[in-house]
Amino acid sequence: MTTKDSAALVLLSSLWGGSFIFMRIAAPAFGPVVLIELRVAIAALFLLGYTALIRKLPDFRANWRHYLVIGAANGALPFTLIATAELLLPASLASILNATTPLFTALFAALWMGEVFTARKVGGLALGFVGVVALIGLGPVPVTPAVIGSVGLSLAATVSYGVAAVYTKMKVPAGQSQALAAGTQLFAALILLPLVPFTLPHQTPPALAAWCALGLALLSTALAFLLFFYLLEQVGPVRATMVAYLVPAFGALWGFLFLRESLGVGSLLGFGLILASVAMVTAAPAGRVQERPAH
Repeated sequence: MTTKDSAALVLLSSLWGGSFIFMRIAAPAFGPVVLIELRVAIAALFLLGYTALIRKLPDFRANWRHYLVIGAANGALPFTLIATAELLLPASLASILNATTPLFTALFAALWMGEVFTARKVGGLALGFVGVVALIGLGPVPVTPAVIGSVGLSLAATVSYGVAAVYTKMKVPAGQSQALAAGTQLFAALILLPLVPFTLPHQTPPALAAWCALGLALLSTALAFLLFFYLLEQVGPVRATMVAYLVPAFGALWGFLFLRESLGVGSLLGFGLILASVAMVTAAPAGRVQERPAH
């Protein structure tokens, strides 16, 4: 991996880690639904413009069903669930919970694609559960029913990411990354649009929240997708998946620097256990290529 590729990987991780900071600041001001509608709609316009420029526009006639399913499972639903959870959860905690995505992806791949689910993978899932329990029980946030519910929303989002990842592998041919990103973001925006009139904020959001919403759409969604496509082409999917391990670290770092969030020993322990469980579950046999992570 060249210096340029390594820099792109780090930048991508920082952008996706930063999405949790943007949502933590902007979600209370806009409301989760309106914020995510802005995120996916602005990103869709940007990506549609980009795909038009490179002459790789989405083929809506042939693939609209795929764009609809993936737009819901990889965009509208998980983004909204995470934004709702971050009304209460610190950004650092939400980003660490997001690291469980590969666990659910592996589980659905075993259920729907017949991939072998070894004892090591079962042990990895169990270890991941222990990590989540440690993250909640020993972390800096008091354990209340509302906190547990918010954690459940975050985990439901990672389940949705897992569904989307396996569906994409099963149904969508390779080589459609840019068009797929643009089409799914557009359909995610269309899915959420009918809910917007019922979820509008009661007052005008402050300037900081507006800037965070714009950063979420352009930096953590549109630009991040383009960086990810670049890495897929330059270094392949195996090395590109390293981003899944770096995003929670950046989410925790940005939370500490900009929001003064404290991790604590319990959070670090839970983070370590979750990463270890992901390594166990996603370890590929020699010669086998791993799939790219959903985000």
